[in-house]
Amino acid sequence: MPRLLIVKTGDAFPEVIEQYGDFEALFQKILARHGFEAEVFDARHEPLPDLKGIDGLYITGSHAMVSDAEPWSEALKPWLVAARERNLAMLGVCYGHQLMAAAFGGKSDYHPAGRESGTHEVTLTESGREDPLLSTLPTHFPAQLTHAQSVLEAPSGSVVLARNAHDAFQALRYGPRQWSVQFHPEFTPEVMRAYLARQVDELRNRGEDADALMRGVIPTPEASSLLASFAQAVAMPSQGSVALTHRG
Repeated sequence: MPRLLIVKTGDAFPEVIEQYGDFEALFQKILARHGFEAEVFDARHEPLPDLKGIDGLYITGSHAMVSDAEPWSEALKPWLVAARERNLAMLGVCYGHQLMAAAFGGKSDYHPAGRESGTHEVTLTESGREDPLLSTLPTHFPAQLTHAQSVLEAPSGSVVLARNAHDAFQALRYGPRQWSVQFHPEFTPEVMRAYLARQVDELRNRGEDADALMRGVIPTPEASSLLASFAQAVAMPSQGSVALTHRG
């Protein structure tokens, strides 16, 4: 079994935690269904762990903002750079996506068009359709999204794997085994609806139809499959360079 580490960068809303579990628990539930386990490291309150012996990292979402440059978040950047230099497998999600992009030389900040929330279609680029990890997905697939900030400038040398009408960088690859996605593969429809319920006033103030967004929430099994696909790739070194287990 690979040693997988979830880098926790924030907490979900209290009602979400009570009913469905916190961000890391949502990851763990999906992984457990496929026979994988993952430890949790809370980056806000714990010292940075030694990368030696870790096979793969997940970096979670957060209600924090990358552009606020909180000390714990800034401390993660050189740690993630060191992980990439070791060719450690990584998958960043939402805040993790924005943080990885910023750590590797891109720019993450508030999106000029405002928040994106609800279930929305994401489209693979040509590179995405050929990517060792994302090529398992259909060219067009629904995904759960809730974010005010985005990757505004991708790092030099990164590869754009997916986009949609709101975001040019819905998924990026930074190296042979390092990916990030703006959407939430760990979210269930129930969690997505709970987030929309929190955002009703904000969405209406922006002229969006919050009720229509709520009705539009659907299951996103293709997007959710990424969490287990990543773990399986890390666990099976015989499947090619993306899958090579790497212990430093």
